[in-house]
Amino acid sequence: MTDIPPLRLGIAGLGTVGIGVIKIIRRQATLLQDRAGRPVTITAVSARSRDKDRGVDLSDYAWEDDPVALAQRDDIDVFVELMGGHDGPAKDACEAAIAAGKDIVTANKALLAHHGQALALAAEDAGVRLRYEAAVAGGIPIIKALTEGLAGNEITRVMGVMNGTCNYILTQMQATGRGYNALFEECADLGYLEADPNLDVGGIDAGHKLAILSSIAFGTQVNFDAVELEGIQRIQLEDIEHAAEMGYRIKLLGVAQMTGRGLEQRMTPCLVPDGSPLGQLEGGTNMVVVEGDAIEQVVLRGPGAGEGPTASAVMGDVMDIARGLRIPTFGQPATTLRPVTGVKAMKPAPFYLRMVLLDKPGALAKVAAVLGDAGISIDRMRQVSHDQKLAPVLIVTHKCTRDALDTALTGLTKTKVVEGDPVAIRIENV
Repeated sequence: MTDIPPLRLGIAGLGTVGIGVIKIIRRQATLLQDRAGRPVTITAVSARSRDKDRGVDLSDYAWEDDPVALAQRDDIDVFVELMGGHDGPAKDACEAAIAAGKDIVTANKALLAHHGQALALAAEDAGVRLRYEAAVAGGIPIIKALTEGLAGNEITRVMGVMNGTCNYILTQMQATGRGYNALFEECADLGYLEADPNLDVGGIDAGHKLAILSSIAFGTQVNFDAVELEGIQRIQLEDIEHAAEMGYRIKLLGVAQMTGRGLEQRMTPCLVPDGSPLGQLEGGTNMVVVEGDAIEQVVLRGPGAGEGPTASAVMGDVMDIARGLRIPTFGQPATTLRPVTGVKAMKPAPFYLRMVLLDKPGALAKVAAVLGDAGISIDRMRQVSHDQKLAPVLIVTHKCTRDALDTALTGLTKTKVVEGDPVAIRIENV
C-alpha cells in the first residue's frame, strides 16, 4: 500500500453521471490506485433528494443537503460538481470550493460557457485546479487533446457534431423516413432530451461546448454570447431527402475559426459530404475535428453522453489531479486570454435553399431576380411536384457570403410570391 494519503472526493449531483462516477470508483478501486499512486475515495455526497432510490448504496458517505456546505468540508480535496445549470447552486458551490482551496471537477458546460473566465481567474489565483473534460463531447478526450497533445499547434479551425440528440434525430429521419416531430417525441420518451428541450434541438447545449473549445483553441476569453445559434427545428424530411440526392447529409455542425476581423463561432445546420467522417457519423455519437499548422487534421469520435462515457471523462480529470498534474484552466493562464470580437461567417460558401412559392406566373423569375440583385447566382434549381396553389422549389447557389444571402432572404419575403420563410442551409467544406 502507498503511504500517500487518498484523494478524497465530495460529489454534488447524483443523477446518471454522479452514480456512474461512484460505480467506477467502487469497481476499479485497485486499478485507480495503481494508476494514480494513491487511493481515490468518496467522503460525502449531495443531491436534491436524500430518499430517492438511485440503485447504489450511499450509506458509506456523509450526506450534505447543501452543496455549498459540501464544497467547504475539511475532509474533501476535490469538489465534483455534477448538478448542472449556469447559475444558482452549481455556481455558488464552485465559488465556495475555490474559496476553500478545493480543486474542482465539473461536467457543467453551461457554467463554463457563461462564467468560465471569472471562475478560471479565481481558481488560478487561489492555486486550485478547475477541470471539465466531461463538459464537452462526453467520452471524447477533446479538452486534454487541445490543452496537452496539440499544445504545439496553432489551431486554425475546430468543428464538430457535439449534440447526440440532434444527430440521432437527423440520422433517424434519413434512415427511417420519419419526420422531425415524431422523432422529437421518441427522444422525449427515451429520456434523450434535456429538461428544457430547446437546449438540445435549439443548438444551445452544443453552442456552450463550442464556446469552451474556442477559448482553448484560440487563446480567447469564453464568449458564448457571440456564438451564432440555429437549431434543427425547421429541418424537414424533404430537406434530408434532397440533401441525400445531392450527396450530402445534414448535421448540426459547430465551426470556430479566427479571422482577421475576429472570432467566428457558429452552431448551425449544415450540409456536409456524405462520404466525409462527419457525414458518416450516425446516431448519438459525437465527433470533433481539429485542424492545426503542424498536424493538419485530427478527428476524434466517440460517445457524446451517457453514464459510462461521461463518468469516464470525470474520472480522467480526477486521476490527473490525483497524479498532481497542473494545467491552466483553458490551456494558458486566464490572465493571458484575450477578449475577442465575435463576427458572423464571411467566407463565401454555397447554400441550399428551400422555399414554397405561390403558383403564379413569373414567381420563379421574381426569385431569380432577388437572388441576382444580391449578387447570388444559381447553381441548381428544382421544382418539386405540388398541388395547384403552392410550388415547393429547391435551389443550390454558387458560393456567396452570408450577408448577401441574408439580403436575398429579406428580399424574397417582400416579393409576395413566397409562402412563409425560406429555409437556408450552408454547404460546408469539411
